[in-house]
This record gives sequence, C-alpha cells and structure tokens, in this order.
Amino acid sequence: MKKILSLILVGLAFLTPNKVQAEESDMANKKVLVAYFSATGTTAGVAERLATSIGADLFEIKPQQPYSDADLDWRDKQSRSSVEMNDLASRPEIASKVEDMGKYQVVFVGFPIWWYREPSIIDTFMEAYDFSGKTVIPFATSGGSPMGNSGANMQKLAPGAKVDSGKRFSAGVSAEELKEWAAKWL
Repeated sequence: MKKILSLILVGLAFLTPNKVQAEESDMANKKVLVAYFSATGTTAGVAERLATSIGADLFEIKPQQPYSDADLDWRDKQSRSSVEMNDLASRPEIASKVEDMGKYQVVFVGFPIWWYREPSIIDTFMEAYDFSGKTVIPFATSGGSPMGNSGANMQKLAPGAKVDSGKRFSAGVSAEELKEWAAKWL
C-alpha cells in the first residue's frame, strides 16, 4: 500500500509542473486589447500605461466628429455631450474599427466618467462587435465620480461576454498598480 501511495505521489509531482506550465502558456497566448475613449487625454494616459504594463494591444476609440471644448461643457444643457448623455439611445459614430476583434480574449475598455456612467460612444463601441466568449473589463478616470452602472450597462450591450464591474482610477495611477489590478484576468 505504501508503495502504491509513493508511486501516486511521484506521478503527481511530475504532472503538477506540466499543468502549471500549460496554464502559464495559455496566459501567455491570451490576446489582450486595451480600447479607450479619451476626451481630454486623461484616460489616454492611463490606457497607455495599462497596455504597456501588461503587453496588450492599444486601440483609441475616436469619435467620427471630434469633441470640442464647447461640446464637453457639462454645465451647458445644449452641449453635445449633455445632449448625448440625456438620450440613452444616442450612439456617436466611431472613426475607425478594431482590425480583428475576434483574436482578443480579454478586452479592457477605458473611458472618462460622464454623468456617473460610460459615455455614449462606449455604447457605440460595445454594440459594434461580437464580444461572445470574451472577458470585458471597464476602467474609468474621474476626479471623484463613481462608475455607477457602467459595467451593468456594458453587459446588456454585450450579452455573450462576461463584463466585470470595473474600476475607477485617478489620472496619476502607476503602471505597477494597473498591472497588479489587471493580473486577475490575464
């Protein structure tokens, strides 16, 4: 009996490193995209640090019609951003598309918080692709506003995906903090 138990333990010892190597290989082969919309450059900086720190591809979600300072004036109820955010069906056009969304298993989606949620252009982005089987992780920048229901909103727009609730970061978040946060999906 001791001999059989010893053989089993020796066999397990040889299998475990192979299993760990296979899991590490799967993670290394996982294609990751960091897609972001940035109105003023704040989210762009965070997205760039995130992509660099985790070795991901980077894609900027650019509006077909760029936002001017007047468009972004949240105090003006007639500004473009205010009008878009008051109309949940608003879908601002995006200037370009991700070349081959199908190759990505994990997609981080970054944006500034507008009216306690993701900007309407993020809704356009989420509806433009089939995220089935993918993991989508929202991240946002804000001086203090929470993400609200951004993750839940994005889940509704990508029903075949697993969309996380996400996290809000300050503009000065370090690459190391971003890498540590992202590690659980990689």
